[in-house]
Amino acid sequence: MNDEVLIEVRNLEKHYNDNTIHALDGVSTDIHKGEVVVVVGPSGSGKSTFLRCLNLLEIPSSGTIKVDGIDITDKHADLNAHRQKMGMVFQHFNLFNNLNVLRNMTLAPMKLKKMSKEDAEAKARDLLARVGLEDRAEAYPAQLSGGQKQRVAIVRALCMDPEVMLFDEPTSALDPEMVGEVLDVMKKLAEQGMTMVTVTHEMGFAREVADRVIFMADGKIVEEGTPEQIFDNPQSERLQSFLEKVIV
Repeated sequence: MNDEVLIEVRNLEKHYNDNTIHALDGVSTDIHKGEVVVVVGPSGSGKSTFLRCLNLLEIPSSGTIKVDGIDITDKHADLNAHRQKMGMVFQHFNLFNNLNVLRNMTLAPMKLKKMSKEDAEAKARDLLARVGLEDRAEAYPAQLSGGQKQRVAIVRALCMDPEVMLFDEPTSALDPEMVGEVLDVMKKLAEQGMTMVTVTHEMGFAREVADRVIFMADGKIVEEGTPEQIFDNPQSERLQSFLEKVIV
């Protein structure tokens, strides 16, 4: 991690139902280049809404998000160019079931970055090899386990050479024995210096890999700090109560 701010979030609000539900309520934070930020909190705390706002899959009600100094909430911002900088991995893989693994991975680079088929396939095969799936390039999603699908989803996002990776509860739909193989891939990404923002219930991963942990509740950032500060010395009653429930 360095001192360069990659994403600057200021006073982010997201309201639903005629402003009666405040999913985000004045969220402000900076994410530095190469930083691994893990967002934790109870269900309904605004974690996933915050993550989806960073990629403008949810349009904020107010506030600003700057990426590389460009305000992406400005109506004149080039959303397609912005989204190419951000890889996103969802809970439920979102692979195209009618395409094999290789086609799933090469479709966006060929279409959006105008890569040649040869270059895109070479990059895809290299990434598959890195996550131990080089022999699954011709397989279809229905032929893969949940852990394999999620690893494909991660390297598919990496095919676009993103500046930051967003993970929205990437292991919550997996059988317990498959969680580790996905977390291992994420740990390697972190070691390689990838900027990552991860919403997860995996407290062990947060403690081991995060540079900074953000605890959210009721649409607000209640507390943030190093894993040691958050897990070993929580300051707020809300965080103390949360940790008592999730750490056995």
